[in-house]
Amino acid sequence: MHKLLKLFAVPVFVLASAGKAMANPACAVCTVAVGASLEVARQYGFDDAVVGVWAGAFLALMGYWLILWFDKKNWHFAGRDFILMAVSVGVIGGMYVEIPYQPRVIGIFYLDPLLFSTILGALVFIYVSKFYQWMKAKNGGHAHFPFEKVVLPVVALALCSAYFYYCPISGNTAAGLGDVSELYEFAEE
Repeated sequence: MHKLLKLFAVPVFVLASAGKAMANPACAVCTVAVGASLEVARQYGFDDAVVGVWAGAFLALMGYWLILWFDKKNWHFAGRDFILMAVSVGVIGGMYVEIPYQPRVIGIFYLDPLLFSTILGALVFIYVSKFYQWMKAKNGGHAHFPFEKVVLPVVALALCSAYFYYCPISGNTAAGLGDVSELYEFAEE
């Protein structure tokens, strides 16, 4: 539990000193907070699934920055945002040049835990960012509280990370996630 609290100390510290940098859907403060959290998690030896959640959010942030850059250059084409986001999150595949790909049964998927949690982290970040925009529109274009656009994704990612910390993908879990190879061995006997 002590490691988990230290994991979230960096983003909270960075967000507390943010000032007025919250102008974009993927602000620089958010990017630094997620990137720092990723490095802190790796240094403390957290499971790859926990690190993958933050890596996915970080890559989604990079995708948002890439979309903003394309907007600045006035480069528009059909499916641009989806393609840029997919390419950005797909960068995680480059890690498998250095580390072995070790797929496991995760629910109905057969993926490496790091890849699964990276995709999940990116999807959580994207969904929560869109959810914030919807909530803001329903509230007359105003946030409900200061730094809401930062708090919502960080809390969602923290909850996802906490789940993977207490219910690791690499082992058997109560939620049915994890390696079920023991079940196959039992069935063969």
